[in-house]
Amino acid sequence: MQIKVSVIVPVYNTGELLRPCLDSLMRQSLSQIEFILVDDGSTDDSGTICDEYAVKDSRFRVVH
Repeated sequence: MQIKVSVIVPVYNTGELLRPCLDSLMRQSLSQIEFILVDDGSTDDSGTICDEYAVKDSRFRVVH
């Protein structure tokens, strides 16, 4: 699969808002898309949530 669209999502202590955001991204039907989640040292559970979504959907990539 050739990636045509990359969406970069900055993440920093967004735990309570992150799941609705990532759920919305998961509903995208374009298969040639990647979501790059950049966890910038969150002190809440944001990094764990990002990792969880990367396991659920191969279009997600996480950078800690």
